Amino acid sequence: MLFGVTKAAAAFALILMAAIGAFLLIKAWPALSQAGFSFLTETNWLPDVGEFGVASLLSGTVTIAGIAMLFAIPVSFCSALFITEYAPRRVRRALISLVDLMAAVPSIVYGLWGFFFLQPLLIGVSAWLSTYLGPVLPFLQVEDPDTPSSFTSSAFIAGAVVSLMVVPTATTVMREVFSQTPIAEREAAYALGATRWSMVRNVVIPFGRSGVVAGSMLGLGRALGETIAVYLIISPIFEYTTHPLQSGSNTIAALIASRASESSEFAMAALLGAGLVLFISTLIVNSIASVVVARSRSGLLTEI
Repeated sequence: MLFGVTKAAAAFALILMAAIGAFLLIKAWPALSQAGFSFLTETNWLPDVGEFGVASLLSGTVTIAGIAMLFAIPVSFCSALFITEYAPRRVRRALISLVDLMAAVPSIVYGLWGFFFLQPLLIGVSAWLSTYLGPVLPFLQVEDPDTPSSFTSSAFIAGAVVSLMVVPTATTVMREVFSQTPIAEREAAYALGATRWSMVRNVVIPFGRSGVVAGSMLGLGRALGETIAVYLIISPIFEYTTHPLQSGSNTIAALIASRASESSEFAMAALLGAGLVLFISTLIVNSIASVVVARSRSGLLTEI
């Protein structure tokens, strides 16, 4: 009975995803058929004059998601380890509840907090990175570093805000896997004279490798599709985002949110085509994560 229900639920999930993909493809076909392959290479977004594509939007989406994961993965990994291995029991319960509460906060709250509170703080950080690291890393340079507005509404700030939304999800997944490390393997490591850190490094982390990958990929999927928080922070442009500290960026999700209410029928088809690209990108990321998780080996006791 349980096997049948589980199998039916899995089949329904696959059917639902296929239906979503088919709906997006059908609705977006008028725009996709006219644009052709240039839909993936065009940077402008002018559907009414026949010049539209998601090249710059994909660049901004990947850039913001990459910055978010650069911040989120180390914080999530260390938080999950601390909660499962080092935090006292009472503190552990409070931290678990806090992480779960952070995951339940609406996106618009993060966006408003990032716009009014975090952005003024990160302007100084962006200016410092541009001044001292820009000569070494050209992509950190901005056109007018003496003007504070050059650093506002950037991909860097948007990525930092999105990272805060990714951390709870990734932390929860990693923590759940770390907590399932077999007690026998923990005790065996201690019996061989391992310290707590040595046990964590050689037992817990190898066992939870699949959880780290799954949590990171699940967070990446959310970062790629985040809408409201990014829309509130970025200054939309239709150019390749090659300088993440520079004001201006754009993502597919933010474009859909900003143009959906004012688009013509053909422009709406183009937006649905952009949504289809984002849908396929997310599926690819999740598929890669599934393969990596399936091939990862957990529970290996390495050299202590």
